[in-house]
Amino acid sequence: MLDIQSMDWREVVRKNTRKSYIVIALFLIIFFALGLLIDVIWRYTQITSYYPNYTIPFSAVFCALITLKIVPWATIISSAIALIWLLVTFSYYDKIMLAGTEYHEIHPGDPDPLCQRIYNVTEEMKIAANMPFIPKVYIIEANYMNAFASGFSEKSSMVAVTRALAQKLNREELQAVMAHELTHIRNQDIKLNLFTIVLSNMLMFMIEFLFWSLLFGGNRSNRRDNNNGNNVMAIIFMVVMILRFILPIITSMLMLFLSRTREYMADAGAVELMRDNRPMANALIKISENHAEPQTAQSYKQTANERMRRASYLYDPASAKFAAGNMEDMFSTHPSLKKRLASIGAILKK
Repeated sequence: MLDIQSMDWREVVRKNTRKSYIVIALFLIIFFALGLLIDVIWRYTQITSYYPNYTIPFSAVFCALITLKIVPWATIISSAIALIWLLVTFSYYDKIMLAGTEYHEIHPGDPDPLCQRIYNVTEEMKIAANMPFIPKVYIIEANYMNAFASGFSEKSSMVAVTRALAQKLNREELQAVMAHELTHIRNQDIKLNLFTIVLSNMLMFMIEFLFWSLLFGGNRSNRRDNNNGNNVMAIIFMVVMILRFILPIITSMLMLFLSRTREYMADAGAVELMRDNRPMANALIKISENHAEPQTAQSYKQTANERMRRASYLYDPASAKFAAGNMEDMFSTHPSLKKRLASIGAILKK
C-alpha cells in the first residue's frame, strides 16, 4: 500500500544536478592529474637520463609542465584518444544497446495494438516534454519488465521497452515510464553515462601503461650514479602501484553514484510531465515485483549483452543482490526502490 505525499520535483532535480556536476568535475580532475603525472615522470626520467650528474627537483618539472614551458604531450594525446573513443562509441551505442535482444522498431499505424499503444504513449509524452523530435521506438521481445533510452542527441534518440512491461502496466504507468526515459534524453544522461565509461576505461589504460613502463623502463641509465633520482623513482613506483589498485574502485564508485543521481532526476522528470507521482510509483513497484520472480532472472540470462544495458535500464536487474542497511544501493547503478519512492513522495507501507 502506498502513502502518497506532495513532493518538490524541482528540488530533487537541483540537488542531484549539483551532485552530478561534482562527479563530472572529479572525473576530469583525476583524468588530467593522471595525464600530468605521466608527463612529469616521462620528462623527469628523460632529463635525468641525459644529465645523470645533474640533480633536478621533481617539482621543477611539474611547474614547467603546468606553466606550459614544456608541452604536456601525454595529457594532450590521452585527451585526443579519449575524444576519438567517445565519438566512436556514440556512433555505435544504439546498436550496442540493442545487441543480443530480439527487437523491432515500432512505426505509426503498427498493426499490433500493443505496439500502437507504446508509440502513442511515446508521442504523448514527447509533446508533454516539448521535445522537437520523437525518438525511435523499439519493442524488445522479453519476459522481464524494463525499458531504456539511448542516443547522441534528441534527434537521434531512441527508447525501448520490453513486451512484458507494456503488457503489465496500465496506460498511465506506461506514460510515466516513457516520461522517465524521455527525461533521460532531455537531460543528456546518455552522453554523461558514455563520457564516464570512456574516461574510466581510459584511466585504466593510462595507469596500466604507467605501471608497466616504470616496471620495465625506469631510469636504468643512471641507477648507479644518481641515488637521489633512484629514490624519487622508487617513491613514484610505489604511488603508481597504489593507484593501480584504488583507481578502479574510485572510478567505479563515482560512476555508480552518478548513475543513481540521474535516476532520481529522471523519476522527478516523470512526475513533472505526469503532474502526478502515483503512476511512476506504481510502475516502479510492479517492475520491482517482477524482478523478484525467479523466472525474471532466468530471462535475463537468456539474453546476451545484458551487462551493457544495466546502467541504462529503468530498473537495475542486479538491485535485488544489494538490499541491506543504509548502504543497500552503494554497489548498484540505481537507488533502492524505497529511496526512489521516497524521492517522489511515495512511502511504501507494509
